[in-house]
Amino acid sequence: VSEIIENGEGELALVFEKAKRELEAGGYFSKKRDIPAQPDTVCIITAEKSAALQDMLNIMSRRRPILNVIIIPVTVQGVTAPKTLIKALEAAQKTDADLIIIGRGGGSAEDLSCFNDVEYAKALFNSKIPTISAVGHETDFTISDFVADLRAPTPSAAAEIATAVTCDALAENIERL
Repeated sequence: VSEIIENGEGELALVFEKAKRELEAGGYFSKKRDIPAQPDTVCIITAEKSAALQDMLNIMSRRRPILNVIIIPVTVQGVTAPKTLIKALEAAQKTDADLIIIGRGGGSAEDLSCFNDVEYAKALFNSKIPTISAVGHETDFTISDFVADLRAPTPSAAAEIATAVTCDALAENIERL
């Protein structure tokens, strides 16, 4: 071998590590707020026709049907995705949501790379509403995961966290009282 040139995932990994170092040095990973145990309203930022959205809605409606859900559709991959994510976060701040979940299902490093965008990470950090990053699967990590108040390993896990106190549990407590 006379020369090695990083390409593909190697280049993405370098961009990821650079963004991670920059944001960590700026304190963007240090602010962690508590996730509300019983939110009244959850805002979901994801692709409109995605399986991830359907999974989250299914879990939420089964576990806590009285939960109000606001859906802000976005593009979750490609060059325009970071801008749509930033606009969605701005729109979410104008809602009465108690919690924001930003998510999508799994994919390649290229597919998930929009969640590593520095400007998006800064917008996420500046959210007035607590956030859960639910990007990809258990083994996927993005900058979004480090900046958000909480990382969920999957969108379905985020829905379970958002509905930690189920209607059944509330009913049991009321009955006991």
